[in-house]
Amino acid sequence: MTKLSTMKNIGKELERKLKIININSSEDLIQVGSKETFLRLKMRFPEVCLVHLYALEGAIIDTEFNKLSEAAKKDLKDFSDEWK
Repeated sequence: MTKLSTMKNIGKELERKLKIININSSEDLIQVGSKETFLRLKMRFPEVCLVHLYALEGAIIDTEFNKLSEAAKKDLKDFSDEWK
C-alpha cells in the first residue's frame, strides 16, 4: 500500500481529506479514479474545486496538474461543470 503523499499533487491537506472519504492509498485513488474521488470529496467538502480534480487526475497519471493536456483539462472541466 503506497502512501498518497508520495503521489504528485497530493499535499498534506488533500491527503487528509482523501483519508476522510476512505481513499487511503495511491492504489485506492487509482482504482476509484479522479472523477469519482472528486465527487466524493465534493459531497463532503463543498469548497473542493476544479483544481482539485486536476490534481487528482495528475496524481493518477503521475504528472503535475498544470501539465495536463488541453483535452484532459476540457474533459475534467466539463465533468466538474455538471456538478455545480
